[in-house]
Amino acid sequence: MVTSDAIIRDTSSEESRRLERNRLALRRWLQLVILTLVCLVVVGGATRLTNSGLSITEWKPIHGAIPPLSVAEWEEEFQLYQRIPQYQQLNHGMTLDEFKSIFWWEWAHRLLARAIGLVFGLPLVFFWLTGRVERRLRMPLVGLLALGGLQGFVGWWMVSSGLAVRTDVSQYRLATHLTIACLIYAACVWIMRGLTPQTVDRPPTRHSHLAAGALAFLALFQIYLGALVAGLDAGFAYNTWPLMDGALIPGDLFIQQPWWINLFENPKTVQFVHRCGAYLLLILTFVHMLQSLRLTPGTGHARGAMLLFGLVCLQAAIGIATLLLHVPIEAGLLHQLGGLLVLGYAIAHWRGFYGEFPRDPAVRS
Repeated sequence: MVTSDAIIRDTSSEESRRLERNRLALRRWLQLVILTLVCLVVVGGATRLTNSGLSITEWKPIHGAIPPLSVAEWEEEFQLYQRIPQYQQLNHGMTLDEFKSIFWWEWAHRLLARAIGLVFGLPLVFFWLTGRVERRLRMPLVGLLALGGLQGFVGWWMVSSGLAVRTDVSQYRLATHLTIACLIYAACVWIMRGLTPQTVDRPPTRHSHLAAGALAFLALFQIYLGALVAGLDAGFAYNTWPLMDGALIPGDLFIQQPWWINLFENPKTVQFVHRCGAYLLLILTFVHMLQSLRLTPGTGHARGAMLLFGLVCLQAAIGIATLLLHVPIEAGLLHQLGGLLVLGYAIAHWRGFYGEFPRDPAVRS
């Protein structure tokens, strides 16, 4: 005879298995989103390093997905490019074939940006309508979709800054564009980590989660500083290490007035601050690792702190090599990819202090 308690246990077990299947599907989806975001950011970096970002001078969210298909269309696109200062001042005399080489980078970047909308939006609708999205995740996911739409406008806002007077895009807008992309990426990693089954070990201290959060924020801030460096082409100057312009602390860091403008518009100051941010991140991750190993050896937190420190060390080495080699495109892209990996793991390490999202008894549509 089947008792009511047995029926309740069977029902609860089935609901638990269904929840786990739903969470697995959501994790796989977010992993695809994260991979697409990484590709998008790396291609965006290549677009910047090849000076290709202004090759498409019009914003066509729908029609722009189709590249020029005839000689006449290529000539029309090239004529539009010839009207902007970058061509007139830097690339005057460029051939159509040379224009195509920069056009394809920007077109690929915009195509990936469109693709991420589909990769994120369509599965979200499907999961929502089939009752696979837990209530606590609905608004955050919709918010990320909206932020992705805003990112499209920010991308065009960035490009438009280089179409009238400048020969490149504003470093302020470039940094804003990259930072928003990284926020979307970080949020996807956070949610995916929260959907992953895990046990929460005892933290090294009652403030360790705050320390991990601070490291994640600093990793994001380093990416922002790196975008300012890229926007000012500051990486192509002062290509020595550990000295910069012959000193540990170079002169003329605050030569412009008001003084704070140097933090955003003086290439020497921006590169120096980026270096200092890297040193700070390296030191703090080292201290975090030592504390974790001393207080909670053998735990997931300690292993995570070790891996995070290792990634930061690797990223620092790549950054130094990129600087010394005068920013070849391969090293520059590897450095950008390393920044994403450090940020992603810092977010996952931080989320590990909170554990898996609480398991609801059921997911209601």
